[in-house]
Amino acid sequence: MPFPGRSNSARSCPSRSSEKCCAVCWWRSEFVRMLFGLMALAGALALFFGGMILLLPEWLFSRLRQTSPEVLYRVSVSRPVVALTIDDGPDAATTPQILEVLRRYDAHATFFLISSRIAGNQSLVQRMVAEGHELGNHLTVDEPSINLPLEEFEAKLLQADAALQPFGGARWLRPGSGWYNQAMLEVIARHGYRCALGSVYPYDPQIGSAWFSARYILWKVKPGDIIVLHDYGSRGRRTARALAVILPELRRRGFKVVTLSELVAQAAP
Repeated sequence: MPFPGRSNSARSCPSRSSEKCCAVCWWRSEFVRMLFGLMALAGALALFFGGMILLLPEWLFSRLRQTSPEVLYRVSVSRPVVALTIDDGPDAATTPQILEVLRRYDAHATFFLISSRIAGNQSLVQRMVAEGHELGNHLTVDEPSINLPLEEFEAKLLQADAALQPFGGARWLRPGSGWYNQAMLEVIARHGYRCALGSVYPYDPQIGSAWFSARYILWKVKPGDIIVLHDYGSRGRRTARALAVILPELRRRGFKVVTLSELVAQAAP
């Protein structure tokens, strides 16, 4: 069978009129070429921008820090120390798995909790604090904070803050999906928080592979980095598996894994 849109003989032409046949075949051929060209362009653009996002060059973080110095992306340190942050918990099934891996390797993390998930999991949050971990404010539900009207963003910040107070409160806030604007930063600061993002992010919600997360983090991590991973459901299970690979290797390299506040306390003068 000939390639669709390509005519090899008069018998394959949809019309007995040769002029009409040529016009139809030319149109089909050009359409197919255009379609494949667009597909190739889309693939090239996806590869380019995907590579830029995954590689996240140092100059990009430097530019972001200059633009928004009040946002914490990483810390300049003189020792091999990194901060681990884990978003979206707690989860009765997966958070204990993560806590167990952290305990096994004497690592500590800042858990950015979604406050609507705290009810029924209070003992888990208490365990986090008792085992030397730190709590962070990740608002009330899993949604992009940048899409909220400013008044609603502030209300949800305060609602989450109230849920965290019985466990000692929090000083760090991470907006949902990581996007922010200047007005949001002003609200965050007004309520005694500092916005914290990160510098090593394996896109674990989008790339569902513990193997990839572990290899990416071990490839990228440097002293002073802030690692971002996720809890809850399948993401939490992957994080527990990834940490079981990441933490012993970081220990072998001489790294200490700490909370955000501990990392900031070790900032180089």
